[in-house]
Amino acid sequence: MTEDSEPNAPPPSPPASQPGHDTRTAMSSATIRRAFLDHVFYTQGKLPGLASGNDLYQALAHTVRDRLVQRWISTAEAYLGQPSRTVAYLSAEFLMGPHLGNNLINLGICDEVREAMAELGLDLDEILAQEEEPGLGNGGLGRLAACFIDSLATLETPALGYGIRYEYGIFHQSIVDGMQVERRPWALSRALGTGQDRGGCSL
Repeated sequence: MTEDSEPNAPPPSPPASQPGHDTRTAMSSATIRRAFLDHVFYTQGKLPGLASGNDLYQALAHTVRDRLVQRWISTAEAYLGQPSRTVAYLSAEFLMGPHLGNNLINLGICDEVREAMAELGLDLDEILAQEEEPGLGNGGLGRLAACFIDSLATLETPALGYGIRYEYGIFHQSIVDGMQVERRPWALSRALGTGQDRGGCSL
Protein backbone atom coordinates (compact mmCIF):
# COMPACT_ATOMS: atom_id res chain seq x y z
CA MET A 1 0.00 0.00 0.00
CA THR A 2 1.42 3.41 -0.93
CA GLU A 3 1.50 6.28 1.51
CA ASP A 4 -1.29 8.20 -0.21
CA SER A 5 -3.62 5.16 -0.43
CA GLU A 6 -6.78 5.06 1.62
CA PRO A 7 -6.50 2.09 4.01
CA ASN A 8 -10.00 0.77 3.34
CA ALA A 9 -10.51 1.96 -0.21
CA PRO A 10 -12.16 -0.65 -2.44
CA PRO A 11 -10.18 -1.85 -5.45
CA PRO A 12 -10.98 0.16 -8.58
CA SER A 13 -13.43 -1.39 -10.97
CA PRO A 14 -12.09 -2.09 -14.46
CA PRO A 15 -12.85 0.69 -16.93
CA ALA A 16 -15.37 0.17 -19.69
CA SER A 17 -12.57 0.23 -22.24
CA GLN A 18 -11.21 -3.10 -20.99
CA PRO A 19 -13.16 -5.99 -22.54
CA GLY A 20 -14.02 -9.15 -20.71
CA HIS A 21 -14.97 -7.89 -17.29
CA ASP A 22 -18.77 -7.95 -17.31
CA THR A 23 -21.91 -9.29 -18.92
CA ARG A 24 -21.97 -6.58 -21.56
CA THR A 25 -18.43 -7.08 -22.86
CA ALA A 26 -17.07 -10.51 -21.92
CA MET A 27 -16.70 -13.00 -24.75
CA SER A 28 -17.07 -16.43 -23.15
CA SER A 29 -20.03 -18.61 -24.09
CA ALA A 30 -21.31 -18.57 -20.50
CA THR A 31 -21.29 -14.76 -20.36
CA ILE A 32 -22.84 -14.43 -23.81
CA ARG A 33 -25.61 -16.82 -22.73
CA ARG A 34 -26.30 -14.73 -19.63
CA ALA A 35 -26.27 -11.48 -21.61
CA PHE A 36 -28.61 -12.97 -24.20
CA LEU A 37 -31.12 -14.01 -21.53
CA ASP A 38 -30.88 -10.54 -19.97
CA HIS A 39 -31.84 -8.96 -23.30
CA VAL A 40 -34.69 -11.43 -23.84
CA PHE A 41 -36.11 -10.40 -20.48
CA TYR A 42 -35.16 -6.72 -20.10
CA THR A 43 -34.96 -5.50 -23.73
CA GLN A 44 -37.69 -7.61 -25.33
CA GLY A 45 -39.78 -8.00 -22.18
CA LYS A 46 -40.36 -11.71 -22.74
CA LEU A 47 -39.89 -14.96 -20.93
CA PRO A 48 -37.57 -17.21 -22.95
CA GLY A 49 -40.32 -19.79 -23.44
CA LEU A 50 -42.67 -17.16 -24.89
CA ALA A 51 -40.15 -15.31 -27.05
CA SER A 52 -40.76 -15.24 -30.80
CA GLY A 53 -38.08 -15.80 -33.40
CA ASN A 54 -37.74 -12.04 -33.81
CA ASP A 55 -37.43 -11.59 -30.04
CA LEU A 56 -34.55 -14.07 -30.00
CA TYR A 57 -32.90 -12.31 -32.94
CA GLN A 58 -33.26 -8.88 -31.30
CA ALA A 59 -31.85 -10.20 -28.01
CA LEU A 60 -28.82 -11.69 -29.72
CA ALA A 61 -28.33 -8.58 -31.86
CA HIS A 62 -28.29 -6.39 -28.75
CA THR A 63 -25.90 -8.81 -27.04
CA VAL A 64 -23.48 -8.50 -29.95
CA ARG A 65 -23.99 -4.75 -30.28
CA ASP A 66 -22.96 -4.24 -26.65
CA ARG A 67 -19.60 -5.78 -27.46
CA LEU A 68 -19.22 -3.77 -30.65
CA VAL A 69 -20.07 -0.47 -28.97
CA GLN A 70 -17.54 -1.14 -26.20
CA ARG A 71 -14.79 -1.62 -28.76
CA TRP A 72 -16.01 1.33 -30.80
CA ILE A 73 -15.73 3.65 -27.79
CA SER A 74 -12.40 2.12 -26.78
CA THR A 75 -11.03 2.85 -30.26
CA ALA A 76 -12.33 6.43 -30.13
CA GLU A 77 -10.61 6.90 -26.76
CA ALA A 78 -7.32 5.68 -28.20
CA TYR A 79 -7.45 8.12 -31.10
CA LEU A 80 -8.51 11.03 -28.90
CA GLY A 81 -5.34 10.54 -26.88
CA GLN A 82 -3.07 11.24 -29.85
CA PRO A 83 -2.92 13.57 -32.86
CA SER A 84 -4.98 11.80 -35.50
CA ARG A 85 -7.57 12.32 -38.19
CA THR A 86 -10.69 10.34 -39.03
CA VAL A 87 -11.95 9.64 -42.52
CA ALA A 88 -15.58 10.70 -42.92
CA TYR A 89 -17.07 8.77 -45.82
CA LEU A 90 -20.39 10.15 -47.06
CA SER A 91 -22.53 7.98 -49.31
CA ALA A 92 -26.14 8.20 -50.41
CA GLU A 93 -26.36 4.41 -49.97
CA PHE A 94 -24.77 1.67 -47.87
CA LEU A 95 -25.57 -1.88 -48.90
CA MET A 96 -23.86 -3.67 -46.02
CA GLY A 97 -25.77 -6.94 -46.16
CA PRO A 98 -26.93 -8.84 -43.05
CA HIS A 99 -25.09 -7.52 -40.02
CA LEU A 100 -25.37 -10.08 -37.25
CA GLY A 101 -23.48 -13.00 -38.75
CA ASN A 102 -20.82 -10.65 -40.12
CA ASN A 103 -20.36 -9.09 -36.69
CA LEU A 104 -19.96 -12.51 -35.09
CA ILE A 105 -17.13 -13.20 -37.53
CA ASN A 106 -15.50 -9.80 -36.94
CA LEU A 107 -15.60 -10.30 -33.17
CA GLY A 108 -14.31 -13.86 -33.46
CA ILE A 109 -17.13 -15.29 -31.35
CA CYS A 110 -19.03 -17.53 -33.77
CA ASP A 111 -18.20 -20.69 -31.84
CA GLU A 112 -18.94 -19.12 -28.45
CA VAL A 113 -22.32 -17.81 -29.58
CA ARG A 114 -23.27 -21.08 -31.25
CA GLU A 115 -22.38 -22.94 -28.05
CA ALA A 116 -24.33 -20.46 -25.91
CA MET A 117 -27.43 -20.83 -28.08
CA ALA A 118 -27.12 -24.63 -28.16
CA GLU A 119 -27.00 -24.72 -24.36
CA LEU A 120 -30.36 -22.94 -24.41
CA GLY A 121 -31.77 -25.39 -26.96
CA LEU A 122 -31.65 -22.81 -29.77
CA ASP A 123 -30.25 -23.01 -33.28
CA LEU A 124 -28.00 -20.07 -34.18
CA ASP A 125 -28.68 -20.48 -37.90
CA GLU A 126 -32.42 -20.17 -37.32
CA ILE A 127 -31.88 -16.97 -35.32
CA LEU A 128 -29.63 -15.50 -38.03
CA ALA A 129 -32.31 -16.28 -40.62
CA GLN A 130 -34.65 -13.84 -38.83
CA GLU A 131 -32.62 -10.83 -39.90
CA GLU A 132 -34.02 -8.51 -42.53
CA GLU A 133 -31.44 -6.75 -44.62
CA PRO A 134 -31.51 -3.04 -43.79
CA GLY A 135 -32.81 -0.97 -46.69
CA LEU A 136 -29.88 1.39 -47.02
CA GLY A 137 -29.28 0.93 -50.73
CA ASN A 138 -30.24 -1.13 -53.72
CA GLY A 139 -27.37 -1.16 -56.21
CA GLY A 140 -23.71 -0.85 -57.04
CA LEU A 141 -23.20 2.45 -55.21
CA GLY A 142 -24.34 0.99 -51.90
CA ARG A 143 -22.21 -2.14 -52.27
CA LEU A 144 -19.15 -0.11 -53.29
CA ALA A 145 -19.57 2.06 -50.17
CA ALA A 146 -19.77 -1.09 -48.04
CA CYS A 147 -16.54 -2.39 -49.61
CA PHE A 148 -14.79 0.91 -48.88
CA ILE A 149 -15.86 0.80 -45.23
CA ASP A 150 -14.75 -2.84 -44.85
CA SER A 151 -11.41 -2.02 -46.47
CA LEU A 152 -10.82 0.95 -44.16
CA ALA A 153 -11.53 -1.26 -41.16
CA THR A 154 -9.16 -3.95 -42.44
CA LEU A 155 -6.43 -1.34 -42.90
CA GLU A 156 -7.15 -0.06 -39.34
CA THR A 157 -7.81 3.40 -40.73
CA PRO A 158 -10.05 5.46 -38.40
CA ALA A 159 -13.20 6.09 -40.41
CA LEU A 160 -16.93 6.66 -40.06
CA GLY A 161 -19.55 6.12 -42.72
CA TYR A 162 -22.27 8.77 -42.96
CA GLY A 163 -25.50 8.23 -44.86
CA ILE A 164 -28.44 10.43 -45.72
CA ARG A 165 -31.83 10.04 -44.11
CA TYR A 166 -34.13 11.04 -46.92
CA GLU A 167 -37.57 12.46 -46.27
CA TYR A 168 -38.85 9.96 -48.83
CA GLY A 169 -36.19 7.26 -48.90
CA ILE A 170 -35.62 3.65 -47.95
CA PHE A 171 -37.15 2.95 -44.54
CA HIS A 172 -40.10 1.38 -42.77
CA GLN A 173 -43.05 3.71 -43.05
CA SER A 174 -46.21 4.06 -41.01
CA ILE A 175 -48.92 6.73 -40.96
CA VAL A 176 -49.70 8.29 -37.56
CA ASP A 177 -52.40 10.96 -37.31
CA GLY A 178 -52.24 11.40 -41.06
CA MET A 179 -48.49 12.01 -41.03
CA GLN A 180 -45.69 9.82 -42.36
CA VAL A 181 -43.48 8.38 -39.63
CA GLU A 182 -40.15 6.87 -40.66
CA ARG A 183 -38.72 3.97 -38.68
CA ARG A 184 -35.22 2.55 -39.07
CA PRO A 185 -34.97 -0.32 -36.56
CA TRP A 186 -31.40 -1.06 -37.65
CA ALA A 187 -30.10 2.44 -36.82
CA LEU A 188 -28.21 3.39 -33.66
CA SER A 189 -29.51 6.88 -32.99
CA ARG A 190 -26.76 9.36 -32.15
CA ALA A 191 -27.74 13.03 -31.84
CA LEU A 192 -25.08 15.43 -33.08
CA GLY A 193 -26.17 18.09 -30.59
CA THR A 194 -25.37 21.00 -32.93
CA GLY A 195 -28.91 22.14 -33.63
CA GLN A 196 -27.85 23.13 -37.15
CA ASP A 197 -30.01 22.66 -40.20
CA ARG A 198 -28.06 20.51 -42.64
CA GLY A 199 -30.04 21.04 -45.78
CA GLY A 200 -33.07 19.16 -44.54
CA CYS A 201 -31.10 15.95 -43.95
CA SER A 202 -30.16 14.30 -40.69
CA LEU A 203 -26.53 13.13 -41.00
